Amino acid sequence: MPDLVVMKFGGTSVGSSERIGEVAKRVAKHKKATGEDVVVVVSAMAGETNRLIELGRKVGGEKYALREYHQLVSSGEQVSSALTAIALEREGFKAKSLLGSQVPVMTEMRAQHAIISDIPCGNIRSLLDKGITPVVAGFQGIDADGSYVTLGRGGSDTTGVALAAALGAKECHILTDVDGVYSAAPNICKQARLLKVVSYEEMLELASAGAKVLQTRSVHLARKFKVPVIVASSFSEGRGTLVIEEYEGMEDNVVSGITCLPDQAKITLRNLPDKAGIAADIFSHIGESGAVVDMIVQNQGSAGNASISFTLPEAESDSTYADLVSYVNEKFPGVNIEIDKNIAKLSVVGEGMRVHSGIAARMFDVLGREGINIDLITTSEIKISVAIKQKYSELAVRTLHEHFVEAA
Repeated sequence: MPDLVVMKFGGTSVGSSERIGEVAKRVAKHKKATGEDVVVVVSAMAGETNRLIELGRKVGGEKYALREYHQLVSSGEQVSSALTAIALEREGFKAKSLLGSQVPVMTEMRAQHAIISDIPCGNIRSLLDKGITPVVAGFQGIDADGSYVTLGRGGSDTTGVALAAALGAKECHILTDVDGVYSAAPNICKQARLLKVVSYEEMLELASAGAKVLQTRSVHLARKFKVPVIVASSFSEGRGTLVIEEYEGMEDNVVSGITCLPDQAKITLRNLPDKAGIAADIFSHIGESGAVVDMIVQNQGSAGNASISFTLPEAESDSTYADLVSYVNEKFPGVNIEIDKNIAKLSVVGEGMRVHSGIAARMFDVLGREGINIDLITTSEIKISVAIKQKYSELAVRTLHEHFVEAA
């Protein structure tokens, strides 16, 4: 049996009939050159999901049946998968489009989106045995009742990696409109370097800190099932970036990437009772609203009081702030709540941090020399993140990149 790869194409890659034709040529060229079987996964055409969401709002307002939301937005991938199968047939390869229900991609609902619980591979293997290339609609699956559900933004990446894991694929290729994973955003830092290889851990930290190349859930799946992932451009022939568990010399590079997540907000609660369970109470309430909290810092104050600061996306900050004011005033009178919507999250990531000391001190020194004040700090084994004023974000990225990457 030939080797198998999964090739996932993003929205810009299938953004027009011409682009879909190029995708078909890319798949055909790979099959001819390697003799490998290919399972194709496609996103909706660029902009289509947003268009469908807006249509739903125009018809049903901000809140309508969740089931119909999933039925509506999953239709974009039905179109692109069918068109891609048609284009592959034109290239001389038998192809068949498959929806989430036809694979099937089995899911369980969690909050507003679904997680994949199982992918029986009988249908796909049957097609491959007959020399037919499956073209799978990404982003979608079915629940226990057979209704369509969606996997959240970037869910087609998750579909691709999950299929690669279920099929025991040699690799999963995530083909998009960028050349791979860079040491910084090229539009901010002209000296950004294309990384030939990164670890799953580095990719997870980069993705969670603002790098938009890969969806975080897909990296979690790749790490769990040890699926090698290649991130590359569908517009060029470059090899891109390989994402694997470990690579030679990975601890020699102290810093692999600098990322910045703009459009963040910071909410601070002051004069909270410094008692066990208060933080749990506050964040349980925030969690019920669906807000996504990122950095959290608690400080002990005076007279038995404490303060808690946390960051979250700016788009969610006004509603979270208003809800907290109402909740806290009723439950903890005297607590002051402040909001700052001029925040960016700046992160330095690298496997080398496990064995090299003094990285935080160097980072703070570089920022301090540029007059950039730090509001919050969080760390992991291979990442240091700070909250800074948004107006300094690009300067901070360029300066840190020059110090840690270009001078290395």
